[in-house]
Amino acid sequence: MSTKTTAKTVLITGTSSGIGLAAAVAAARAGWHAVATMRDTSRADALLKAAAEAGVADRVQVKQLDVTDADSVATCVAEVVAEHGHLDAVVNNAGAGFVGTIEQHGMEKLRNVMEVNFFGVAELTRIALPHLRASGGRVITVTSVGGVVGQPFAEFYCAAKFAVEGFMESLAPVAAFAGVQVAVVEPGAVLSEFVNNVGLDVPAMLAAAGPYASPLQGYINHAMQSFGSDTAQTPEQAAVPVVEALTAEKMPFRIQTSDWARDFVGMKLADLDGSAVQTEMTNWLG
Repeated sequence: MSTKTTAKTVLITGTSSGIGLAAAVAAARAGWHAVATMRDTSRADALLKAAAEAGVADRVQVKQLDVTDADSVATCVAEVVAEHGHLDAVVNNAGAGFVGTIEQHGMEKLRNVMEVNFFGVAELTRIALPHLRASGGRVITVTSVGGVVGQPFAEFYCAAKFAVEGFMESLAPVAAFAGVQVAVVEPGAVLSEFVNNVGLDVPAMLAAAGPYASPLQGYINHAMQSFGSDTAQTPEQAAVPVVEALTAEKMPFRIQTSDWARDFVGMKLADLDGSAVQTEMTNWLG
């Protein structure tokens, strides 16, 4: 049944937790109709509770979407347009972390990480673009400071996020000719249970790490400290720039979510020979 709305409609991926959940609620509070998608809709309780507590349950709609399944992507976008009559923005937020190094984890793991973090983003953007051209809409992609600065034991994740940033940076001027704005949003550490969220069994990883055990321990120590430090943001804080980008008359292309993220990304963009980044990343390994 059609539920065509006059409110602008945004489709957001990866909304069962974290930045995606916070962005869906914040977008609804800003007057948007938020189509909040997730691979497993049985995990929607936290989102629905947050939307109800914010008084925006009527503007948050949960839909199933698996970004790694092209049919799922096409079906979801078609349903949104059929139901609401328009699609005004897409927020590519779904993603998955991975910790490890190429020698020990191989190509299949790398392809899996790329599938979620890069190809899923590209596919949803491709399917959505005709509708965004019709509405003069926008594509906002949550990447990471790891899409600018390569980090140790994050080769797979950073490779995917670098790919997304290159894809979107290249797409942006082309899409602009068709009336579609494109931006990337780069969070730093977001308050979370780092080990649980990435699914790490730290003792097992260290036992299997061989010559990489010592630097891996250093990286894990650094990461856990960062994700629990006063420089880390809450998901709600990190979602603020996403919603600001939705409502801005003209989005900048690259948006950091905190002063720390701006400083970190700025270090890389000013580091012509790569020495500053390599020194910093070596320090992370202890």
